[in-house]
Amino acid sequence: MWKTFLTVTILLLIAVILLSVSILIKKNGKFPNIHVGSNPAMRKRHIGCVESQDKQAQKSNPMAVSEKSK
Repeated sequence: MWKTFLTVTILLLIAVILLSVSILIKKNGKFPNIHVGSNPAMRKRHIGCVESQDKQAQKSNPMAVSEKSK
């Protein structure tokens, strides 16, 4: 059991180190921005992120008429 746990832990550590090498080596290195809304090709086709669309839909409309009856 411990041998398997140790092996998995070492493999995960190696994977994290290898994935972060380019970030650590580059000056001002960052993770790549893979958000759909920041992709120029997607914006050109008017395709947006679901989270951004949901956030936009939930904004209150100042021109909306209140539906509450008194």
